[in-house]
Amino acid sequence: METSTTSTVASTTALLAPVPQERQAGPLRWLAGFGASGLLGLAVLLFWLLAALLGPWLLSHSAAAMGTSNVFEPISAAHWLGTDYLGRDMLALIIEGARYTIGVALLATLLASGTGTVLALLAAASGRWIDAVLSRGLDTLTAIPSKMFALIMVAGFGSSVPMLVVTAAIIYVPGAYRMARSLAVNINALDYVTVARTRGEGTLYIMLREILPNILGPMLADLGLRFVYVVLLLASLSFLGLGIQPPAADWGSLVRENIGALAMGGASVIVPALAIASLTIAVNLVIDNLPGRAARERGAR
Repeated sequence: METSTTSTVASTTALLAPVPQERQAGPLRWLAGFGASGLLGLAVLLFWLLAALLGPWLLSHSAAAMGTSNVFEPISAAHWLGTDYLGRDMLALIIEGARYTIGVALLATLLASGTGTVLALLAAASGRWIDAVLSRGLDTLTAIPSKMFALIMVAGFGSSVPMLVVTAAIIYVPGAYRMARSLAVNINALDYVTVARTRGEGTLYIMLREILPNILGPMLADLGLRFVYVVLLLASLSFLGLGIQPPAADWGSLVRENIGALAMGGASVIVPALAIASLTIAVNLVIDNLPGRAARERGAR
């Protein structure tokens, strides 16, 4: 009896205890948790997101219009990033290209991670045969090289923005599924999930209320990494001439179109390559410095 009373008092005290300072933290404390490198990555990422969302409306002219300047001009006061092979302003091209590079990659990543996570939740919460069918079916996609699959899809159905989104999503669904399933299976074996099943909760409840909240954090980090993979895949397709088609252009196609300036070190070929590099590095910096991750790693040691 004494032990039971002590446990009850301890539980009540824990419920009435003040919320830890970290949970009361405001946005500034949350941002401080990123550290210097994380804040740098977050700033670069926000810059490119704003450029993709607002940049085209802030431009005084369309980047797709034929340029009136000399081709491959160097950086100057008139053209901050030089001109391309048609004499168009590279700054305007980079800003307009951000819409396609970031927009298409983000849509494909959300579709891939969302589909993979839903299938993983279904596999973990359902019976063995559903898990086996889904796992073996997606393993067949994993066996196909990503660029080969993309080339087959583009050759068969043509290159358009919807087709690029669907192709990239299909390629990265298996990876998202394997990650989410490995997390969901472990959560599914815990006691509170067993209790939920015992009291008669259905599969959908188990998926959305018991498993999903506990794998959301790792899956958001995985979404960031998958976004980087999709950006690089789409850039490589555009460099081969199979991605975004003219007159539209993303950063990969800008590198391909201005490859003639490489011999002279022209800004028109270096700048879009640096834009791709800065975006991918920024996303990785944000993921590596997510608030709370360093504390969890210290606790694990």
